[in-house]
Amino acid sequence: QVQLVESGGGLVQAGGSLRLSCAASGRTFSSFTMGWFRQAPGKEREFVAAITWNGGRTSYADFAKGRFTISRDNAKNTTYLQMNSLKPEDTAVYFCAATQIFGLPVVVGGYGYWGQGTQVTVSS
Repeated sequence: QVQLVESGGGLVQAGGSLRLSCAASGRTFSSFTMGWFRQAPGKEREFVAAITWNGGRTSYADFAKGRFTISRDNAKNTTYLQMNSLKPEDTAVYFCAATQIFGLPVVVGGYGYWGQGTQVTVSS
């Protein structure tokens, strides 16, 4: 088992930045691929970004490329999502997820562990 707790969400104006954190506890954090997803009201949960166990490879949704950066610090058991140039359409609950599936899954079903989510609201 691994427990995930997100933090860092909040209200920001369009064009601003936020850094989300995901603290992990339980099983060996460094053995997991980590991902970020988001879910806006009335919409399905969608992939944002993922990073392999050692940070060697990353994957991003098209809307995140060039604006968001995923990273991890295995010594701190923490994954980060730096979000820049935020837009109102980025408003959603952001979830951290973990998996031991090889590669970089981009679908909800590829992850077995989830945090409770953190709200990000971008005002225009």
